[in-house]
Amino acid sequence: MRSLTWPGSDRESARVAVLLPGTGYTVQAPLLYWSAELLAQQGWRVEAVEWMVSDEAQRNPRAFVEAAVDLAFATAPGASRRLVVGKSFGSFALPWAIDSKVPGIWLTPVLTDLEIYDALAAAASSHLAIGGGADPMWAPSSSLTTGAQLTTLEGADHSLLLDGDWHGSIALHAEVLEIVARRAELLAQ
Repeated sequence: MRSLTWPGSDRESARVAVLLPGTGYTVQAPLLYWSAELLAQQGWRVEAVEWMVSDEAQRNPRAFVEAAVDLAFATAPGASRRLVVGKSFGSFALPWAIDSKVPGIWLTPVLTDLEIYDALAAAASSHLAIGGGADPMWAPSSSLTTGAQLTTLEGADHSLLLDGDWHGSIALHAEVLEIVARRAELLAQ
């Protein structure tokens, strides 16, 4: 695993955003790629994590993801503002973020995992979680009580895509990125 400073992001910024991918959804995939671009344009230093998820990491995902977060934030130890943007498997950092009081934007968090569900239940308004109405991993959100902002995109799957509708999927991704941009701007203040 490694952390790379996103091209075009401000290496001297006091604000650091760490992007955590899924198991098969890298930082080059649309939601994370454009999140990195918009964060960089807002003046964040963006640290993009790349990893290969081994069988051992699958057995102990929280320790694996937390090590990646620690590695990424270690590149800018003096940051006055920190943010985590995690997609799917990256949401195993949610308990760490709650314990560390680091705001998070969680794209399709794995709410079928009890640790992630409980962490999101304990989250404050500095956290935002977005999931698809057709995603079984997001389904538990319907019974979740939390201080975090939850956004359900009806008909969207685990990649926040609409089945058989490329045009609608692009529009949906643009909507998600607008939400991410507004939240990041708010957290930058």
